[in-house]
Amino acid sequence: MDHSLGNRRGAMLMVIGAAAFTLNDTCLKALSAHLPLFQTLFLRGVGNTIILGMLAFAFGQMRFSYSRHDWMLIGIRSLAEAFAAVLFVTALFHMELANATAIMQAMPIVMTVVGALWLKEKVGWRRTMATLVGFIGVLMIVHPGTDNFNIYSLFALATVATVSVRDLAARRMSANVPSIFAAWSAASAVAIVCGAGSIFEDWQPVSGTSVLLLFGAMAFVMTGYIMSVMAVRVGEISFVSPFRYASLLVGITMGYLVFGDLPNGLEFAGCVVVVASGLFILLRERSLEKEN
Repeated sequence: MDHSLGNRRGAMLMVIGAAAFTLNDTCLKALSAHLPLFQTLFLRGVGNTIILGMLAFAFGQMRFSYSRHDWMLIGIRSLAEAFAAVLFVTALFHMELANATAIMQAMPIVMTVVGALWLKEKVGWRRTMATLVGFIGVLMIVHPGTDNFNIYSLFALATVATVSVRDLAARRMSANVPSIFAAWSAASAVAIVCGAGSIFEDWQPVSGTSVLLLFGAMAFVMTGYIMSVMAVRVGEISFVSPFRYASLLVGITMGYLVFGDLPNGLEFAGCVVVVASGLFILLRERSLEKEN
């Protein structure tokens, strides 16, 4: 695939995936009023495992004849996904949706470093500066050192590390591993890990509202799984990662519409900075394509 075309497709897939993950987060945060953490993630994980497994069979992608290297990467990615889910949803249950989502926007700067150091991707100074500016916008939203930044913020930051491992593993997998199979493996890992954790919780009855929210979370997180795998496989990690910033806009919008959390002026300004940095990276890529 053409280098620039791959990056544009990766950016589009990342935007869709980021938005889907944030809509999933909205459903999960709403569920926090009805169900405990591990029960919620276990039920969602079981549903996702069944549905993704059916899709993989339907498309002929439920294959197990992979190299040892690919199996290692599938395992690493799946475990990273499981731990990321536990860490982030723990934070989400105790923080405002917009703030939890904003902390996750540290991902692009981390993945730019990963892309440059481990994948040997060429990262120019303009792209690097645009990513740094976007991160400054995130800091404007989070307000480190204030009441907005607490112990659960550290859980969200730990999620950044686990998601970085997840995406790097996905990038290293060969083309022989279908994206749906990778997503199914991740969903299975979440179900197993959270099923074990749920043993130590007092399970709560699942109401009709909880069922609807669980189905919404399943649909959105499956979309996010598949889109995020495809995004980092068709485009450079350092290029597509800044487009995770789309989740910030969705998070702030849903936080206001569903939970009544309205960002202040500084937080809105931070959003503008974040969006501008992502748009600059995309326009810069198109400019380079024309020059070549």
